[in-house]
Amino acid sequence: MEQQDSSAQVTQRLWGARFKSEPSAALKALSRSAPSFFRLVPYDLAGSRAHARELNRAGVLQADELTQLLAAVDAIELEFSAGELNPIETDEDVHTFLERVLTSRLGSIGGKLRAGRSRNDQSANDLKLYLRDRARTITSAVLELQGALIAQAETHIGTLSAGFTHLQPAQPIVFAHHLMAHAQAVGRNIERFIDWDRRSARSPLGAAALAGSAICRSPELSAVELGYDAPCENSIDAVGSRDHVCEFLFITSMLSVELSRLSEEVILWSSRQFRWVDLDDGYCTGSSIMPQKKNPDIAELSRGKAGRLIGNLVTMLSALKSLPLAYNRDMGEDKNAVFDSIDTLALVLPAIAGMIRTMRVNVDELQRQAPLGFTLATEVADWLALRGVPFNEAHEITGALVKACEARQIELGQLPPDVLAEVDARLTPDVLEHLTLEAAVSARTGQGGTSPDRVCEQINRLKLMLEHQAQWVANYRGPRC
Repeated sequence: MEQQDSSAQVTQRLWGARFKSEPSAALKALSRSAPSFFRLVPYDLAGSRAHARELNRAGVLQADELTQLLAAVDAIELEFSAGELNPIETDEDVHTFLERVLTSRLGSIGGKLRAGRSRNDQSANDLKLYLRDRARTITSAVLELQGALIAQAETHIGTLSAGFTHLQPAQPIVFAHHLMAHAQAVGRNIERFIDWDRRSARSPLGAAALAGSAICRSPELSAVELGYDAPCENSIDAVGSRDHVCEFLFITSMLSVELSRLSEEVILWSSRQFRWVDLDDGYCTGSSIMPQKKNPDIAELSRGKAGRLIGNLVTMLSALKSLPLAYNRDMGEDKNAVFDSIDTLALVLPAIAGMIRTMRVNVDELQRQAPLGFTLATEVADWLALRGVPFNEAHEITGALVKACEARQIELGQLPPDVLAEVDARLTPDVLEHLTLEAAVSARTGQGGTSPDRVCEQINRLKLMLEHQAQWVANYRGPRC
């Protein structure tokens, strides 16, 4: 509970004068904000500073009153961050808590702050400021994971392995190329956050309940103070829409899906059947009954969390789908959904980054398995096509060659010349020069291919992009709460 000053003894609501009786206990319990909602206190205080200056411009607050109010807001922020000031049970929400403390300390000056605003625009503003901050926090964590993937990729540009489709061996690749595929997919969510932020850089402050304010008529100034580009174009839309919350939740759920796919592969790679990687002991657990077990728990836990984040998106979409404009209390589900998704990613991202950074790749085992399952078959078909054979014929010839290998229990690279001629006279011994792992990966020289030179270029381009994305985080000029 908060420090024992007079503010702790006052029960206050921001509504109720026209009611003849007190709200029921059931209503109070249902209406009261969850403890996690009070993480928005610093953002509400940031909005209060901007609003106080607007009230000063409107003549509602005199210069000396503005000075007193801003000093009180600063003091509350310091005490709250130090754990010296906390809400009490009768505080319905963040706004009630802070107004109670301000009016207790400043009397009528604290009460003036409510003029020209509503909990509707306050709530929308608090959450939007919070999400813009958290978009950058999540981005920083994704950048750490990107760095871990790139570091592993740079080590394994020459490590040959099998690429898969349908979880079946398909074609040879370099392992760096596979790692970079995950890096590209995960990293697109940073671009989504940057794009989301551009659309979300509109301030709802000044919309009041829904119609705008007759007192605060310069919302563009408050918007700039809070790091927005401009106010929202429509006051009803400002308080009645939460598409920016849904879009944020889509990005977090898409990110969790990509993390889940990476986790699934790490689980496979670290199995005794694959033996591609060894995970560091610090990122695994054992079994309570089987002493030999070493389980990839981080990957499994991360894979499981994806369903939870997808559920948060569905929850918010479902809450919004039939709401009339403008504000409705159903919208309070926005905070439950985003807080859970953000808190989950705050646990998952560092754990996965550490797991990837410390895993050891079994290079020899990857190379041993790379040709198994006739992964070089496409090289035969391509070789024939480049010599004028229609690809449908080349495909049939290669299939027959694979059957000949299966009958002899050999791989394509082990074919003797006489077998080539038996399958098709156009299969000359020259094709054998192309049936090596090195030749296969080196032939894929188009941008995006698995040629080691191209993979190096890909890594360098991504590293440059990460520098720009890190700058986007560093250059944010919104409230640093």
